[in-house]
Amino acid sequence: MSKEVWKRDEVQSPCVNICVIHPDARLCTGCYRSIEEITAWSKMTPQERRDVMDALPDRASQLKKRRGGRAAKIGRGS
Repeated sequence: MSKEVWKRDEVQSPCVNICVIHPDARLCTGCYRSIEEITAWSKMTPQERRDVMDALPDRASQLKKRRGGRAAKIGRGS
């Protein structure tokens, strides 16, 4: 006799346990959600969660833009 495992039809959290909020973008650098989305996640409907999940890939580019850093400083002296 095989037992069926009960599973909820639920959108799983995108959390990857890298919980650092980017100071300018105000997004988590691990999962790309906003603080508000992270806080509300457990109360969101499945459709609201899907909407957030669909938006995440586009947010990744907001955190990958270079702000200059060392390379910009080196280039200034030229």
